[in-house]
Amino acid sequence: MAVRAAVLPAIGSPLEITGIDLPDPGPGQVRVRLAAAGVCHSDLSLSDGTMRVPVPAVLGHEGAGTVVAVGEGVTHVAPGDGVVLNWAPSCGACHACSLGEVWLCANALNGAADVYARTTEGTDLHPGLNVAAFAEETVVSASCVLPVPDGVPLTDAALLGCAVLTGYGAVHHSARVRRGETVAVFGVGGVGLSALQAARIAGASKIVAVDVSAEKEELAREAGATDYVVASDTTAREIRGLTGKQGVDVAVECAGRAVSIRTAWDSTRRGGRTTVVGIGGKDQQVTFNALEIFHWGRTLSGCVYGNSDPAQDLPVLAEHVRAGRLDLSALVTERISLDGIPAAFENMLAGKGGRALVVF
Repeated sequence: MAVRAAVLPAIGSPLEITGIDLPDPGPGQVRVRLAAAGVCHSDLSLSDGTMRVPVPAVLGHEGAGTVVAVGEGVTHVAPGDGVVLNWAPSCGACHACSLGEVWLCANALNGAADVYARTTEGTDLHPGLNVAAFAEETVVSASCVLPVPDGVPLTDAALLGCAVLTGYGAVHHSARVRRGETVAVFGVGGVGLSALQAARIAGASKIVAVDVSAEKEELAREAGATDYVVASDTTAREIRGLTGKQGVDVAVECAGRAVSIRTAWDSTRRGGRTTVVGIGGKDQQVTFNALEIFHWGRTLSGCVYGNSDPAQDLPVLAEHVRAGRLDLSALVTERISLDGIPAAFENMLAGKGGRALVVF
């Protein structure tokens, strides 16, 4: 069956909106009709080669939709069920999974190398980050779908699949923000806005949002920021000035840039914690000297997928949504069609917005 999709023909090439031939689900597979898909900066990182992906591929990894068919052996979902796509399903058997660190599963992305569909001309296509959400429909492994929690609209649920799990998890699982602590969030995109809301939910006493764009201040404050700083050479000094010259307890870096990682570190107090969520390129080198590492006693840690377990965390996030503590619609800066994805990529390159949501 032919459906429309956004295809990345080669690394560095623009996306092409075209028809693809999608097969029926085989054993252990599920076919999903997409309701919505978020346009995440990670998709841009895949398209420009920052992160490796087999090509040609259909990108998109943050989505939700309705099951239209299931293959043999699939029992946890059925046609008509609403589902969230899980782009990094854990295998349950590798070393990381045995330690309970399912977000580091060694086999999570094995499916991205598979051929899951073909162009109408017969060229093999790979599913970007397993799920190929930039399409009207997709076929995925059954392990890549989780039931949509009760009380969460299907379109909004798409954001749970990456931005919210990552931003919420960075605050609650990685940085472990405690009530009364002070927090700075660097980068006010979809993940950053989620982190700001998560810091508010955690009870942070001061939440400083930092971004290169002054235009994002209103978005940041609506998400929970108490203060807003436009990134500059004096950002760390400004943040210390907002915190009694101490620096924040926790910094969450969502941009993946060497300068913002270094500034996030410099913005924390002695003994503070910096969590790096942003995906940077190999050319982004961050340097520290041995004395300052000793003297400041700070912690710098990476954070993959918010150090989250989607099966465990989705119900928790849903409860926050139902209680009004987490506003998914506040993360969306524009709603677009499938044809609008290339323009959304250009907006990300220009540093605009929070999250564009493709609505099918």
